[in-house]
Amino acid sequence: MAGKITSGRICVVGERELVIGFRLIGLSDSYIATGEEGAKKVIELLRDSSFSLIMVSESIKEFMDPRQRRMADSSSDPVVVFIPLPGGQDLESVADLARRVLGVEIRG
Repeated sequence: MAGKITSGRICVVGERELVIGFRLIGLSDSYIATGEEGAKKVIELLRDSSFSLIMVSESIKEFMDPRQRRMADSSSDPVVVFIPLPGGQDLESVADLARRVLGVEIRG
């Protein structure tokens, strides 16, 4: 039997430029927060059982302590995805993202 599939809300946390883009496409659960404030918001959202996906600006990751990073990286309900700012340099490949978040290997 496959794992339990849950549905829930989607949210985004990050810089104004990132959050505004998601608000424009209709994502109402969007939080402008950076640095330590952003890290605290991510942990708060991780504890909120109504979310199934939390998208977080990659820049917030550096303000999370090792325990918080492990919590975010290993969470499967909700899933936490770190995304780069538009025009950023650290783009994670789809294969790396699938391996990290879903635990699957994509071969091409």
